[in-house]
Amino acid sequence: MEWGQTMDQVKFVRMKDGDQEDYEFLSRHEAEFMQGTAGRLLQAMQDLDESLSGYQVTRLGHSLQTATRAWRDGADIDWVVSALLHDIGDIYAPCNHDEYAATVLRPYVREQCRWVVEKHGDFQLIYYGHHIGGNSDKRNRYRGHRYFDDCAEFCERWDQASFDPEYDSLPLSFFEPMVHEVFARVPHDPAFLESADQPLVDPAMAARRVSG
Repeated sequence: MEWGQTMDQVKFVRMKDGDQEDYEFLSRHEAEFMQGTAGRLLQAMQDLDESLSGYQVTRLGHSLQTATRAWRDGADIDWVVSALLHDIGDIYAPCNHDEYAATVLRPYVREQCRWVVEKHGDFQLIYYGHHIGGNSDKRNRYRGHRYFDDCAEFCERWDQASFDPEYDSLPLSFFEPMVHEVFARVPHDPAFLESADQPLVDPAMAARRVSG
């Protein structure tokens, strides 16, 4: 490439043939693309309305209700965003939607929330596994894990309770700033990933949010 020319694509057709200029160019493009992650996730939330039907609420409605319950319980931003996105894999990974969602969240939220989202599918089986020939006690394989009680509470308070068409869920627009804030973090930053565990319920914060 001659001096002064601007690249608009790499020169190689095989990765092993790329040079420093190619990979510096791609790194810049990747950084720019990552800045749009929150917007793409919010669009994907809208697409949940085209996911699995049969419940009295859509999958988007369920997700909003779950996040709203977390917000009204005084949960912090990592919990609220994790509650909102916990089923985002339903369309593209219906057989392991929990792992899909946890992978999306992994670089941005603390380990406590990531683990709970990843395992919530196994914990939810306690409510219905016996009706479909599944293992209702699958969660017991994790008993003794530091986040076992958190995942059980996540499912009991927020997830399994959020199929009520009469519940006054907050709209997706309410949660948009929180999604943008979380996904604007530096990926894999220990300051966030290794931050202190937080309770799901903060009664003082919950009271302020309800009164406000």
